Amino acid sequence: MTDLFEASGILPPDAPLADRLRPRTLDEVVGQDHLLGPGGPIRRMIEAGRLGSMILWGPPGTGKTTIARLLAQAAGYEYQSISAVFSGVADLKKAFEAARMRRAAGQSTLLFVDEIHRFNRAQQDGFLPFVEAGVVTLVGATTENPSFELNGALLSRSQVYVLKRLDDAALDQLLSRAEAHMERGLPLSPEARQAMLALADGDGRYLLTMSEVLFDLPEGEMLDVKGLAAVLQRRAPAYDKSREEHYNLISALHKSVRGSDPDAALYWLARMLNGGEDPLYLARRIVRMAVEDIGEADPLSILVANAAKDTYDFLGSPEGELALAQAVVHLATAPKSVGVYEAFKAAKKAAYETGSLTPPAHIRNAPTKLMKSLGYGKGYQYDPDTPEGFSGANFFPDEMERRTFYKPKGEGHEEKVKARLERWAEMRARLAKDAAVDGAGD
Repeated sequence: MTDLFEASGILPPDAPLADRLRPRTLDEVVGQDHLLGPGGPIRRMIEAGRLGSMILWGPPGTGKTTIARLLAQAAGYEYQSISAVFSGVADLKKAFEAARMRRAAGQSTLLFVDEIHRFNRAQQDGFLPFVEAGVVTLVGATTENPSFELNGALLSRSQVYVLKRLDDAALDQLLSRAEAHMERGLPLSPEARQAMLALADGDGRYLLTMSEVLFDLPEGEMLDVKGLAAVLQRRAPAYDKSREEHYNLISALHKSVRGSDPDAALYWLARMLNGGEDPLYLARRIVRMAVEDIGEADPLSILVANAAKDTYDFLGSPEGELALAQAVVHLATAPKSVGVYEAFKAAKKAAYETGSLTPPAHIRNAPTKLMKSLGYGKGYQYDPDTPEGFSGANFFPDEMERRTFYKPKGEGHEEKVKARLERWAEMRARLAKDAAVDGAGD
């Protein structure tokens, strides 16, 4: 029966509100003006009368399926859709054969593939000859980053268009359409209406699903924010710990700390914890921030970061999460230095380039008489026993010129470190000059 309704273009009375409110033209699609508005790339395709294969990448509920259907309608193409979740090789062969027959009859086919990233690499390769030959115009939809999930060959034959999550203005427009369709307003106070937009999290379909629940309430009942929360069960935030969003959020947290913004850092920390991220993963990343971006500018930072990890281990959630928050604030407000980070990178590069050079004889260990007879340990000075507590000796291999890897910028604790290093460099130069004079005198 549902198929009969769809074939006639009429939806059954019990169809979900989101289906009943599906846009009938591209002009009715909300929130994607950068693609569909005047001058937008998809709009230009329609005006030119020829569609190219494309990948629509965006969050759930932003209109990917609707745009594909309306594109076919606007261009006069036959619309055929399959889902990678439910389809296999046999379904693809049937779709391509049907498209080939249409083409022979002069009819173009738009093949919409939902969740295209779920097809494996070999199945994705199977699209290529049919796309290249023009048998189908492919429109793939994905919520995952195409750069990671789709074959390069398929991407090179398609344009990738990014759909934006729906902002509050677009979501409010959908609510107004729902109210017009139902011929009554939603039973929400202004504050509750705004809270509902926030709950939708940019997903238009989810917003209309929530609206349908509210329209079923007895007339005359008005909900405030607390009442809305009682009626609706908030879904989990859009966050997949194994996908791109995971890396986007941890990058946002790290860069907020690096940029000395404790408020933004706390926000991204809360977002990840709310999304179900493993707090110990966050603790490990916080330790990394301490050693990578702060280092000797505030040596306490690594102790604070490690203490936060140990505290979380001891207390667990939710109490232990406060220790992570404290560490994030400490790191965000600490002076920053990549002096140690850059120095170690440079030292590793030098170690790789110089191979197996041996230490100078005076700092080699000499546990045997033979080693002593070979000069091991000869002339070694115990720095704390020297008059100035600094011998100025060379500790690099004899065949290697002295290199400076660690270059503190003078932030925080490093200000004192920098001063000491500069003083030692002057003493080293003076002692080397004195030794050269003494050698010339001999």
